[in-house]
Amino acid sequence: MLLHGFTGNTTDVRMLGRFLENENITSYAPLYKGHGLEPEMLLETTPADWWQSAVDGYDFLKKEGFDEIVVMGLSLGGAFSLKLGYSKPVKGIVTMAAPAKVDGDSPIIAGFSRFAANYKKYEGKDEAQIAREMARFDSASFETITKLAAEIQTIRQNIDMIYAPILVTQGEQDKMVAAENAKYIYNHVESVQKELKWYPQSGHILTLDKERNQLHQDILTFIESLDWSN
Repeated sequence: MLLHGFTGNTTDVRMLGRFLENENITSYAPLYKGHGLEPEMLLETTPADWWQSAVDGYDFLKKEGFDEIVVMGLSLGGAFSLKLGYSKPVKGIVTMAAPAKVDGDSPIIAGFSRFAANYKKYEGKDEAQIAREMARFDSASFETITKLAAEIQTIRQNIDMIYAPILVTQGEQDKMVAAENAKYIYNHVESVQKELKWYPQSGHILTLDKERNQLHQDILTFIESLDWSN
């Protein structure tokens, strides 16, 4: 199961899904509630809604007869993959640029505002209208960011409940999620089988960056290393 990032959509993980499909590995990428739409629609949902979308995706695969599921996700999707790892039976976990902490200085907050402003430019709105709408948006987004930070903190506090095999991946040029997050995840999971992979030329969106082909191969190697004999 492939989980996309905060403010993103399934395009984040589409190429990875196609790669896995070519390797005869079934993949499925649910879209979080409120995502893939205008920014104001995202504010009408909460991290609890996004998490429920991830759980619904997991449950869908189970109902389809897929008993052994590897969960992998980008950014927030990586954090949700960790949460699935300690709340649901999973075969393995892959995190890509996953945050283990969001505080007041986090670039994720500024990134949320940039996403909204860029979306409005894409809609063809003039600068004056964008400025008016962004003033309202930035004020309204505070509650969403506060809830997101609390969700990430809850996941952080439960990372030591993860025992499934895990591959932690991180771009060294990531300006959104600091490298310390990947190190924290790697050091605090209880998994016997765990690996931390670095991508020197890649930024936050690992799945679309320069080293995505290497990322694909590393994920495939990880999947093939799991015990599928049961």
